[in-house]
Amino acid sequence: MGNLKNALIALTVPLPSIAFYLTFLHHYSSSDVSSLNPFWVWCSNHPILLANLLFTINVDFLFWVIGLAQNTNWMIDLYWTVIPVMLVHYYASHPFAQFNVWRSRVVILLTWVWSIRLTHSYFRRENWHWGAREDWRFSDMRKQYGKQWWWISFFAVYVSQQIFLIGICLPMYAIHRSEKPLNVYDFVATVVCVAGIVFAYFADTQLQEFVVRNKKLKELGEPTVTTLDKGLWRYSRHPNYFGEQLWWWGLVIFGWSLGYGWTFVGSLINSLCLAYVTVLVEQRMLKQAHRAEDYRRYMKTTSVWIPWFKISSGGRKDKNA
Repeated sequence: MGNLKNALIALTVPLPSIAFYLTFLHHYSSSDVSSLNPFWVWCSNHPILLANLLFTINVDFLFWVIGLAQNTNWMIDLYWTVIPVMLVHYYASHPFAQFNVWRSRVVILLTWVWSIRLTHSYFRRENWHWGAREDWRFSDMRKQYGKQWWWISFFAVYVSQQIFLIGICLPMYAIHRSEKPLNVYDFVATVVCVAGIVFAYFADTQLQEFVVRNKKLKELGEPTVTTLDKGLWRYSRHPNYFGEQLWWWGLVIFGWSLGYGWTFVGSLINSLCLAYVTVLVEQRMLKQAHRAEDYRRYMKTTSVWIPWFKISSGGRKDKNA
């Protein structure tokens, strides 16, 4: 019953923003611009500010209230896979948009593929349940801040996500503000984006198989494998993070090639944040007594993000490892 309730909440929660935006488009298309309500004029002239306004009302406040009612902030994790799709269609359909049709179609298609990949990974990890748990970082902060968490969560969970999501999707705005013809950089950006999606998919799949295999071993009363160091994880301690970063920086190449180099700022902030998260994840691994020693060895011989050859105990590359 809880699974169905969470599914209904997740599917209906973006409807206010969608309804508002469709109303705005209707008024804009059916009225003379000179006779538009001043608010509709503002909406048409400030696409990024309007995106932030909708995010503040529909995500920051509404998701926050739902999170307080349910005592869990699970939904923002799921919507990381949805909001970029909504944003790319928003920028493409906004009255202020002007763009090369083929570049727009490529980026929209890539964003959908990225989203489907990440959504599948999310539900696979959660055993196909809606809202089974919240991100462990939020759970840790809940314990840390105690009774103050109810208001701190508004900023730590939701406002922070607004900064990240609006920021990393800025190249989508740039793509729909330029009619420049396709060029070699579009090809490079597309290759980087596809490589990121594929890399992250295989990394997440190998991690999921590792978790499932260990679960079966535990049920059989047999020793589990403490560290995943096979496949892509042989060459990188966080290949899933690396793949995700390739995707976002691939979008930056699109924006940069169109003269919107400043759109890199969102991906830079996201990468810096992910670097911090990487430290937290590894500290968490080292706190687990049964795997700490093995993971320390793994850290000494394996690259953090960028896939590379194993490092031998003598500090040299080991191409056969």
